[in-house]
Amino acid sequence: MVDFSLKNRIALITGASRGIGEAIALTLAEYGARCILVSRKIQGLHQVKEKIEQKGGRADVFACHTGNLTQINDLFAEIDHNYGRLDILINNAATSPYFGDMVNADEKAWDKTNDVNLKGPFFMIQHAARLMEKSGGGAIVNVASINGVRPVPFQGIYSITKAGLISMTKAFAKELAAKNIRVNALLPGLTETHFSEALIKNEQIYNYAVQQIPMGRHAQPGEMAGAVLYLVSDAASFTTGTCIVCDGGMLA
Repeated sequence: MVDFSLKNRIALITGASRGIGEAIALTLAEYGARCILVSRKIQGLHQVKEKIEQKGGRADVFACHTGNLTQINDLFAEIDHNYGRLDILINNAATSPYFGDMVNADEKAWDKTNDVNLKGPFFMIQHAARLMEKSGGGAIVNVASINGVRPVPFQGIYSITKAGLISMTKAFAKELAAKNIRVNALLPGLTETHFSEALIKNEQIYNYAVQQIPMGRHAQPGEMAGAVLYLVSDAASFTTGTCIVCDGGMLA
């Protein structure tokens, strides 16, 4: 039988306070993982923790700005001390502070987007891989975007970072495969999250966007969680370096 059980596994999910990160955390916990919930602000994480515990799961919360290397170092020191291992890393935290043409973008927008969307995941994987190697392996999923394959107007910087995250996924997958650490990526399409709220509420932009989606609608965060469950479970034991696209057929 295909085994999706995550019993006794420790899973770290960044950007876990809402949206896709919350949906992933709830699903991994439902299948037995003990979840480490991480976000820049800790307040929103407590509600997710309560939801997990109400269903009999286990979760802990930590504040960490994933674009800040000092905070990343401190986070993994805590994880090593408290758990002594890490089996799953979900690099979900992301930002998109600038909406506009790239020609007029300033350095601040470039730096912030790259710090959170590229630098953070890189060093999170570094730390996670060291812990995973000590316990015999693990699974990493980077939440990228279809924008990394097909850039969207006025989201050029964001699209560039997501393309970089896709490349990072493949590079780490090759480097870590011999250590039994699998690295894959999820590429969501238009999904109802805090980031996409303004787009979805703009009728003109939304109607144009939905016309590009064969299924004729946007996704809910929970529709991303099943693909991640597959990638971190033993069902995907021979899957590494791949990108699972969940976009309603937009890239087909």
